[in-house]
Amino acid sequence: MSSLKRKDAPGVSTASKTSKAQNDSRPSKRSKSDKASEKKDAKPSSNSKQTAAPIISRLKEEEPIFPRGGGSILTPLEHKQISIQAKQDVLFEQESGQSGKKTDRATKKKRTKVTDDKHGKSHRDEEGAKVESLNYKRLVKGSLVLGQVAEIHPLELVLALPNNLSGHVPITAISDALNEKITAEAADEEEDDSEDDGVDLTSMFKIGQYLRAYVTSTTEESTTASTKARKRIELSLRPALANTGLSSQDVVTNCTVMATVVSAEDHGFVMELGLPDSDIRGFLSRKELAEDIPDSQMQPGSVILCLVTGKITNGKVAQLTTLPSKIGKIQNFASEATTINTFLPGAAVEFMVSDITKRGILGKVMGSLDVTADLIHSGLGPKALDLESKYKVGKKYKARVICNFPAAKDPKLGISLLDHVVSLTSKLTSSKKLPSEALPISSVVEQCTVTKVDPEIGLFVDVGVEGVPGFVHISRVKDGKIDMLSESSGPFKTGSVHRGRVVGYNAVDGMFQLSFEKQVLEQSFLRIEDIPVGEVVNGEIEKLMINQDGVSGLLVKLAEGIVGFVPEMHLADVRLQHPEKKFREGLKVKGRVLSTDPVKRQVKLTLKKTLVNSEAIPLKSFEEITVGMQVPGTIIKVLSNGAIVQFYGTLRGFLPVSEMSEAYIQDPKEHFRVGQVVSVHVLNFDADARKLFVSCKDPSAFGLDKQNALKKLKLGDVVSAKVVQKTEDDVLVELVDGSLKAMLSVWHLADRPSKCQSALKHIHVGQTLNDLVVLDKNEGRRYIALSRKPSFLKASQDNKLLTSLDEAKVGELRQGFVRNITPTAAFIQFCGQITALLPKSKLPQEDQKKVDFGLEKYQPVLVKIDSIDRDHGRIVAASSSFEEVKVLKKDTSSTPSTKIENPVDENVSSMDDIFIGKVTRAKITSVKSTQLNVKLSDNVFGRVDVSQVFDSWDKISKPKTPLSTFRTNNTITVRVLGIHDAKNHRFLPISHRSTHSVLELSAKPSDVKKDDPQVLSYDKLEPGSTHIGFVNNIEKNYLWVTLSPNVRGRVSTLEISDDVSQLENLASNFPIGCALRVRVLAVNAAEGRLDLSARSPGSSANLTWETVKQNMVLPGRITKVNERQIIVQLSDIVSGPVHVIDVNDDYGEANTLAYSKNDIVRVSVVEVDKSNKKIRLSTRASRVLNSSLPVKDREITQVSQVSAGDVLRGFVKNVSDKGLFVGLGGNVTAMVKISDLSDRFLKEWKDEYQVDQLVKGRIISVDTATGQVQMSLKTSVISKDFVPLIDYSDLQEGQIVTGKIRKVEEFGAFIVIEGSANVSGLCHRSEMAEKPVEDARKLFSEGDVVKAIILKLDKQKKRINFGLKPSYFEDAEGMDIDDTDEDDDAGVTLLDDEDDEDDSDEDEDDDMEGAGTIVFKGTDNDSVDDEDSEMVDQETDGVAPLDAGGFDWSANALDKTDAVDDDADGDVDTAQKKKKRRKPQIEVDKSGDLDAFGPRTAVDFEQLLNRQPNSSALWIEYMAHQMQVSELTKVREVAERAITTISSTEETEKLNAWIAYLNLEVRFGNEESVDEVFKRACQVNDQQEVYQRLASIYIQEDKAGKADDLFQALVKKFGANSPEVWYNYAHWLHAVRNQPERARALLPRATQALPNHARFPLMVKFAALEYNSPHRNPELGRTMFEGLLATFPKRFDLWNQLLDHEDVPGADKAAIRDVFERATKVKGLKARAAKKWFKRWADWEEKNGDAKSRDKVSAKAAEWVRARAEAKASKDEQDEDDGDDE
Repeated sequence: MSSLKRKDAPGVSTASKTSKAQNDSRPSKRSKSDKASEKKDAKPSSNSKQTAAPIISRLKEEEPIFPRGGGSILTPLEHKQISIQAKQDVLFEQESGQSGKKTDRATKKKRTKVTDDKHGKSHRDEEGAKVESLNYKRLVKGSLVLGQVAEIHPLELVLALPNNLSGHVPITAISDALNEKITAEAADEEEDDSEDDGVDLTSMFKIGQYLRAYVTSTTEESTTASTKARKRIELSLRPALANTGLSSQDVVTNCTVMATVVSAEDHGFVMELGLPDSDIRGFLSRKELAEDIPDSQMQPGSVILCLVTGKITNGKVAQLTTLPSKIGKIQNFASEATTINTFLPGAAVEFMVSDITKRGILGKVMGSLDVTADLIHSGLGPKALDLESKYKVGKKYKARVICNFPAAKDPKLGISLLDHVVSLTSKLTSSKKLPSEALPISSVVEQCTVTKVDPEIGLFVDVGVEGVPGFVHISRVKDGKIDMLSESSGPFKTGSVHRGRVVGYNAVDGMFQLSFEKQVLEQSFLRIEDIPVGEVVNGEIEKLMINQDGVSGLLVKLAEGIVGFVPEMHLADVRLQHPEKKFREGLKVKGRVLSTDPVKRQVKLTLKKTLVNSEAIPLKSFEEITVGMQVPGTIIKVLSNGAIVQFYGTLRGFLPVSEMSEAYIQDPKEHFRVGQVVSVHVLNFDADARKLFVSCKDPSAFGLDKQNALKKLKLGDVVSAKVVQKTEDDVLVELVDGSLKAMLSVWHLADRPSKCQSALKHIHVGQTLNDLVVLDKNEGRRYIALSRKPSFLKASQDNKLLTSLDEAKVGELRQGFVRNITPTAAFIQFCGQITALLPKSKLPQEDQKKVDFGLEKYQPVLVKIDSIDRDHGRIVAASSSFEEVKVLKKDTSSTPSTKIENPVDENVSSMDDIFIGKVTRAKITSVKSTQLNVKLSDNVFGRVDVSQVFDSWDKISKPKTPLSTFRTNNTITVRVLGIHDAKNHRFLPISHRSTHSVLELSAKPSDVKKDDPQVLSYDKLEPGSTHIGFVNNIEKNYLWVTLSPNVRGRVSTLEISDDVSQLENLASNFPIGCALRVRVLAVNAAEGRLDLSARSPGSSANLTWETVKQNMVLPGRITKVNERQIIVQLSDIVSGPVHVIDVNDDYGEANTLAYSKNDIVRVSVVEVDKSNKKIRLSTRASRVLNSSLPVKDREITQVSQVSAGDVLRGFVKNVSDKGLFVGLGGNVTAMVKISDLSDRFLKEWKDEYQVDQLVKGRIISVDTATGQVQMSLKTSVISKDFVPLIDYSDLQEGQIVTGKIRKVEEFGAFIVIEGSANVSGLCHRSEMAEKPVEDARKLFSEGDVVKAIILKLDKQKKRINFGLKPSYFEDAEGMDIDDTDEDDDAGVTLLDDEDDEDDSDEDEDDDMEGAGTIVFKGTDNDSVDDEDSEMVDQETDGVAPLDAGGFDWSANALDKTDAVDDDADGDVDTAQKKKKRRKPQIEVDKSGDLDAFGPRTAVDFEQLLNRQPNSSALWIEYMAHQMQVSELTKVREVAERAITTISSTEETEKLNAWIAYLNLEVRFGNEESVDEVFKRACQVNDQQEVYQRLASIYIQEDKAGKADDLFQALVKKFGANSPEVWYNYAHWLHAVRNQPERARALLPRATQALPNHARFPLMVKFAALEYNSPHRNPELGRTMFEGLLATFPKRFDLWNQLLDHEDVPGADKAAIRDVFERATKVKGLKARAAKKWFKRWADWEEKNGDAKSRDKVSAKAAEWVRARAEAKASKDEQDEDDGDDE
């Protein structure tokens, strides 16, 4: 076997060979120089592959020293050898230097004592003769060692190594795949700026996991905390290094390899071994994966120690396993190994003992490979074993390799015989606890008994933890140096007892590390982990930290090796100007621990007295938080929208600006500073999202209103909320109903996660958000989470939101969102933190191949519930598009029976004793509403369905909660029925048993007693049979009832109870588990369908047309609702309508739409037609409740119930050409002829009536033979107080009446007198106005109400001539006539003149008898008549004058001339006026002076515009004139001429024309025309001015929406430069829109947009608005003024404005005096300002004060003058003194 040897590790082989002899456990006495010279010239061993390679090349004398071109005379191989040799020399010198300090006596003595052993063998090799222990010196680069994961940090792993060593594995030294993943994530973070957590080592490794590691370096680091150097061992887990020495031929069965997960497949994992000479890969089947290793740990890049079970595919794939039963089985050693390279740390070996010494065991593997088990790992020290009695020389034993010694002369391995290392498990105490849990580090052990003494290394002790010994190193036995340790004498002999303290625990050695040193026992803290956060500690200042800004902090020594840091902000409650004067080195201080970081070895302290002396509980984690609690915190950052508050540990909270103070705070930096301690109250928090919100406000008690509102709020409810705060990650809102605070995550603003950030930008503070779904609620923490995802809103409306686990049903589709994604599954979250697992196998095949299965975090998904584990609260879901393929598997061979643990029935010992029909005992573990959960033993569980408990109804004492009589831990007798199948609601035979099976049991007394009980099934049910059922589920229209574990049926709503009132709330009246006596209606055994009824047998349960009878009162379900009737279903066969006339006893209250579909109502059968299967129902209270109830409209079913003269109400059934048909009830219908509809004339009478209209009338006649009823709706017939209508006989000439224009023709209008029997007459156009009217149609329209006078009345011919002239009514004042506004405008006064000429129109007089006279007005322009008449017509039609935003451009020429003519006619006497009424007049206006009367025609305007083309006022008057006499197109033409004619230099005039044009379009145009003119106006005018003027027009036209949009555009476009637009907008919101909150929200935006100089005046205006607006808030205005005065105290214009606003009637005089007095105290107040101020104060006191107050003002003024004089004198003296000094 001499040819068997270990291959050297690449890169370290030479170093190992050259330093073997010196790297001994006991260094020799040779000097460094001797050793170096000998080793450099040493020949390579016989096992070396290189036999003649030169170590250093020899230079020939003739060779040049410096070759040309920078070349070298050495070969590349010689270069490499020189480099390696240099590294060996350095390493050798370091090792020699460290070991050379020790004496070599012991080593020398041992060497001399080596002789032949008792077997007569020759002198052994020195290396092989010693038992070597692994220590820091023997660990060199290239060493392989078995370690156990002890700590997991974000960026490294800490491994426990043998012999109390520990190593560090950086995150970059785990695997190449993981490095690529880290690099890719780093690149993604730079590009996307994402906040992904990155690689999580806690998900890839677990504490206690065994790994093989490769030593990459060993260093010693000096620290500030200790003078001793810290030794650090750097390790690597990369398989290429951790499998150093392995080749493909060395990979044999039962060897161990380190493997990296490359990819996860369906059946297993592809693993990378990293072998240099081969591309062999590993495959780890999922069946071979240990149960304690989750799939999430097997993510690409993670590494794991595996056992090779074989090779496949021609040796290119190694089959691996991690099962503890295989890799931890010591018998599985590599018996097929061909080289010693197979045996690496972690592998099991079989060795033969060659020697047993006092230091351990020596042995050999394969006859040539030396192995040693040292003092600890042989069991000699910890267990105090007698090795010679347990192990025999020459015999073979099995052990686990834990390390190698690459620096040794010959290949050598370290092995362990400890049980936990051999089995690759974590050592546990006798109570199955981890030793570190049984005895935590830093614990003090009062009695440590010495069990073994090793004089050279220390003491082995018993610490009281059975199975786990302790070890005290010789350096920790006592303070100072110890002379010697002895087993038989001295204070530390075997059996002595001492007090010790645990300083560590090594999981590989399985031993506690202790110290007996007094200073360690008395030390407060041994580690940073021992320091409790929030604890008050004492320390000593070790150093002041200084930087360029001064003292940046303090280093405070808390204990030996533990130093805390006090940041500058935590030195004191106030900021110290000179901290160095208060703190000095060596000073004792008391502080409180802010936070600890064991990974970075950092402790932060605070010396703030406010925190140190605070009695409040230090807040360290979210688990300690309750809403409303008050705690102190430190502000560490002040933002524009709030501040970050630091508590203890890593806990931080956000203080919104709105919660900083009761008063308004504009800039938090003005009121708060970094380092300030604030007392805050917890508002709300989200532990999962790690978000905490606090408030400085004194929180009012969370009142009963809010508590009730929070209780009423249900998951899935749709609410509205107002945004109160907006952050980067969340939107804080306040619910509209209840004022509850809630949180809306940014990821719940939209369905697509990519759209969430953009949705956040569109949300602003003050905005009301609708359609928000309640996602989560925690009443204890008062936390509410909302979602705005449309998919959740739709799911809430469709009832597809899962809000509790009880609602979940297998097979249902439920809406959720992706909470997390792992390589093997996705987690779907529903409402209320309910989470379901969506495995990869439950996704469609195409999605399984996509990255993250094609899902994103927070993406909404619709999933189907696949299975539910209600006991553990677990749900497994499947994709809604997933179709499961069921594969029938062949029954495998029967498994051996399982042993039963702690059976309830002692007669049952194994699962073989449990069979169908077995009667046994069971203990109740929990009582549910529908079942009893029981256990037959600790590992066998079952359930007793509620249907299998009671034999009869009499045995059920509480039908609503039948199982409430049972108690947990009660023992009951049960019979085994089978295995429960939760998925299909049945039970199976025992053959279907699995490891998680639940037995189906029966506790019925009859079942327990009978030998062969029969369980109810569908085929045993018969219609009409009665049974006991138990409610299993509640749906909208059904109750699901369980009769037996295999039988489930449904009870429709109408069959649940005879009492209809109980059907209104099924959940409360029939809860889950409720017992019912049910009767079988129908059964279909093949389909498993069962219909049941819980109504009494005598009731009309199964109602048919044969059984239904008149006047029966029945429950029914509404199936359809419309305006005319309600369709009610009484049974599956019978259904009928409830007509609107049968809905209520009061027809005025009858409303079918008040009912909803699926409502349960009580109805009475009015009529039944069995032949035609028709039924008529009624919901009248007098029928279904009590016949004595009041009835306003009696029920009519037959004609015989109707008599002539009855006054009845009914509903219109039909509107025909002959009249109306009114339904009176049943089949009774009355006809109303057209002549009987109304007393007044109805031109379009059909428009007055419609179907289902309620009418009231009197029965005129009844024909019982034919069933015809005639009715009249006339008021004169119905009412007793009827007033007769006016007839011709009631009228007389000269009477003034009110009428309505029935028809208008060109020659006149026909007027019908109101309140008359259709009496009408004609008003000729000549009698319509004082001026002539060409066309009456332009003056009046149909429907106009007018006041008229009867000019002529012919009662025989029934003709009336009316007059409408205003002059007719001048003498009618005081008459009892109702004058309306329309009457006042009916007549238009025309221009009168003194010169009258008769010119009657005889033709029209002949044509129309009795027509009024026609009056013409003469002018010097014939066209005036037409124009004036058209103007009158247009104005009468309601065209209001236009407003040009400051210009009155109505230009009503008629009004102007009327005013002039009134003056001209002032001297005309009354007789002449009366004469004019009777005789035609010709009025002539001889005045043609345009200047005197102004423009009245288009020609006049044109003449004036020729003179004044730039007059905007004239153009606007022209536009108004055209508006009255012409069409809109003419006006637009004038407007276009105006804007083009007015010169560009006349900016104001041109702007006025544009504004008039805009005004025209806003009033008479459309949006397109307004927009076009507006854009053109902006191009040639000041844009801001045009915007503002258009906004004014919109306001005047009451178009608030358009004005609001325009104002928003104004502030966006001009808000950066113009404060005016902000103020105008705010003033409008205050005064017109009644939206003060929106107005106040403008100020922060304005101050951000405007330059500094413009902010002040705007803030003053906004403050004034709070005093002057309709929605005034003086308190807010006062706060704003106070803030301004705090910044600008010398601005007395501000003081005066504040005083103006405060000094109002009813104001508090004390507050006004306070303003006066505060202003006088302003520093630097000038004399002139003071004089004016005191004068104002004195004047105010004169009006509002008394003599005393006036004297006080005088005294204040005198005092101010005196103080100013003294200050001035003092300043002059100081100036003189300064002059003297000079």
